[in-house]
Amino acid sequence: MSYKVLITTSGIGSRLGEFTKYTNKSLLRIGNKPAISYIVESYPENTSYVITLGYFGKQVKDFLLLAYPERSFEFVTVERYEGEKSSLLYSLSQAKDVLQTPFIFHASDTIVLDQVPVPTKNWNGGFRGKGSSNYASFDVLGARVTSMYEKGNLMPDLLHIGLVGIYDYQLFWSIVDEVLVEKKYASFLGDVDVLMKMVQQVDFDGIVFNKWLDIGNVDKMNEAKAELDQGDVHVLDKLGESIFKVNGFIVKFFYDEQICKNRILRNKMLAGIVPPIQSYSDNFYRYPYVKGQLYATVANSSNFKRFLEWSSTTLWKPSTDISASKMRELCEDFYFTKTLKRLKEFYSSRGIIDREEKINGILVPSIKTMLDSIDKDWICSADPSQFHGDFILDNILQVEGGQFQLVDWRQDFAGELAVGDLYYDLGKLAHNLVVNHEMVDDNFFSIKKGRDGSIELNIHRFQTLVECEQILFNWLRENNMDIKKVEVLRAIIWLNMSPLHHHPLDLFLYYLGKLKLFQVLNK
Repeated sequence: MSYKVLITTSGIGSRLGEFTKYTNKSLLRIGNKPAISYIVESYPENTSYVITLGYFGKQVKDFLLLAYPERSFEFVTVERYEGEKSSLLYSLSQAKDVLQTPFIFHASDTIVLDQVPVPTKNWNGGFRGKGSSNYASFDVLGARVTSMYEKGNLMPDLLHIGLVGIYDYQLFWSIVDEVLVEKKYASFLGDVDVLMKMVQQVDFDGIVFNKWLDIGNVDKMNEAKAELDQGDVHVLDKLGESIFKVNGFIVKFFYDEQICKNRILRNKMLAGIVPPIQSYSDNFYRYPYVKGQLYATVANSSNFKRFLEWSSTTLWKPSTDISASKMRELCEDFYFTKTLKRLKEFYSSRGIIDREEKINGILVPSIKTMLDSIDKDWICSADPSQFHGDFILDNILQVEGGQFQLVDWRQDFAGELAVGDLYYDLGKLAHNLVVNHEMVDDNFFSIKKGRDGSIELNIHRFQTLVECEQILFNWLRENNMDIKKVEVLRAIIWLNMSPLHHHPLDLFLYYLGKLKLFQVLNK
């Protein structure tokens, strides 16, 4: 039969707090892909979708068209998606004109792993579980829905999960109009207000879904992430940035459109080293999924030197496109101005004072004191070269033939797209041999604050990466490169990273960077 699927993405996702500060909740990464992908992919490829757009609506539209060019989408803009007289029911009503046919309403925060039935009759999706204080619910007699309830019913048969098949669509829309007027477009109105009336007039089957994941609040979203994590995407989550594996592609998201634009430009500059971008929009780009082994999982003492040699000859190619004085200016801005700016914001948001303090039993001066003591002519004297910019093992693939492919390159070096400082790449690599995604994911680090204000840091390192670090420093010596500069930049990178990550990783990186900067400066 002919039917459509309605997905409402217009709401602001207020229960998810800062996670929806820069994007729509339907685009939050759950496992390898955004929530909306689980919904789209749960229906046949020839399905027609109707998507309501509101909060970050352009992002939703751009993602769907980029990730699923073979599927059919109709987009309905909801102008009033927050504030007075906005509601889920109002958003639903805006799709009335394009849904004059049987349809399925699928809430954008509902993920099910069971097959969704076609709406050849009216049905309401339910789940047997606890939580009726937080969810609407309903009772069934045999297969028929007998009553719908708002949140708070004590002993319902099933929880309402926001997945409904509507066969009698004309009656549905008639009741929608009636309820909106009757309740004066109240902001609490939703699909349940319509279903409560509709089940008294026509038959509804109760459909039990055995696996339901709700991503409507932070706790439930984290449960869904743990449930659906397949380990294919190894990244530390950042607000305003994400990466997805969807439909045979990698799709990268940036809230900052300039970053996205520069990444696309740099993709062309790194041609042959990185996968080619196939299509893009203001906030997204897409490139083919590259088959290979994540180098973070296979790097060891027998192949790491070969990787360094490959990087030296293939990636870090010297450039004469920029003067030495300009390169020094870029380095000072990147290593010092940017660091101090980020730390200033970090101090303000975390209530930290930059001062002398004891870390792991060592009295460490303020960061400003240490940065001021660094010879800027030394640290900023860089030979310009091609660079990656986020040169960590999780952004490197070992592909067929023992060669390498790089992903997730940085957008610029202090605003410069074509060239950068290869020592920055080396600093990033050295950082990653100590602090890596697996270590963070498994909580192999700790930070404690004593009653006297002293800080105690601890980290569990993998022996394989300790050996790779030794190989890196030996390789630097063999090539007459400056190990101390790499170590200083590694400490500065930790300080720079600290404001970008969650608690307590943010504080761990900050104090690790502070301690290691002091130790390397006093070698």
